[in-house]
Amino acid sequence: MPAKKRTWRRQPSLAPAPPAPSAPPAGRRQPPDAHDHGSVVNAALYRDGIRVSTPDSLAETFRQLREHPDGMAWIGLHRPTEAELHSLAEEFDLHPLSIEDALEAHQRPKLERYGETLFVVLRAARYLDAAEEVDFGELHVFVGHDFVITVRHGAAPDLSAVRRRMEETPELLSLGPEAVLYAILDAVVDGYAPVVSGVQTDIDEIETEVFRGDPEVSRRIYELSREVVEFQRATRPLIGMLNGLMAGFTKYRTDEELQRYLRDVADHVTHTSERVDGFRQALTDILTVNATLVTQQQNAEMRALAVAGFEQNEEIKKISAWAAILFAPTLVGTIYGMNFDNMPELQWAWGYPFAIALMAIVCGGLYVVFKKRDWL
Repeated sequence: MPAKKRTWRRQPSLAPAPPAPSAPPAGRRQPPDAHDHGSVVNAALYRDGIRVSTPDSLAETFRQLREHPDGMAWIGLHRPTEAELHSLAEEFDLHPLSIEDALEAHQRPKLERYGETLFVVLRAARYLDAAEEVDFGELHVFVGHDFVITVRHGAAPDLSAVRRRMEETPELLSLGPEAVLYAILDAVVDGYAPVVSGVQTDIDEIETEVFRGDPEVSRRIYELSREVVEFQRATRPLIGMLNGLMAGFTKYRTDEELQRYLRDVADHVTHTSERVDGFRQALTDILTVNATLVTQQQNAEMRALAVAGFEQNEEIKKISAWAAILFAPTLVGTIYGMNFDNMPELQWAWGYPFAIALMAIVCGGLYVVFKKRDWL
């Protein structure tokens, strides 16, 4: 996008609006007379880095910009309607594909050029301390030679802070729409720092829970891994986007100071992307360690069950052996206890000693056999 070489004279305010709007310049169509739907968060016109007007509707913004072509319009929208986006497309000659993307969230981060208009999609992020999770937002930015349009889906980023920063540094804002794009990129990238810190804290807590044996840690690892993957998708494309912008510095005569700022943003993006890649690898390692520890715990439990089963079997063998030993005299006593008249040894003088000896011999023999088999 070519940088405009302007010789602006600082003016405190715009001239009063005439009773009837003037005819639109060639190349721009008159916007439809539709009422705004409340999605305009902020709209302002700037000249030489100074806010000179704050229109209360899109139609008024278009009219004032046509009357003062040396100004720059900065329009901020939050979840605009289709009618509002088509109104912007007619006024600023925005490509239909970019309007289609801006209507639908869940776009990947990208930078595309349609003629003299840049279309940028960014994924902002913020860390929610209470829920200990990452909340992602989406921001679409249209950058032309005299306008910047931001379409925000989600709570992040806080573009009001970006606007305040730029208005407090008119020398930077006077560089035009490219400077606004830089400020937005810088705000989105700076917003990643608290997220990186929060995710690092979560990973440290998960490591503690893993070695403490928390049964819920696997679920937390999975949920955090999904957030890190989403974070990676938000940050990694920015490297290529910023490299593309820097490659066009000479072609589009980007201001040298702005070049330095964009290089600084690129450095921060690279650092953040490397940290996020490290998070993903760390979570993969933690998941592996957790699986190993769970397997070891399961093996220990199985060994404990096996030992308990072995000990139980030993007790059962002892009980069975003693039951067999005690069964022998019971059998002999039962036989000799039957009161039949015709039974051998009933009238035998050695019958009682013989029965006792038989019981002792049988019991002793069984004891020796079970002892040799380690049942006793």
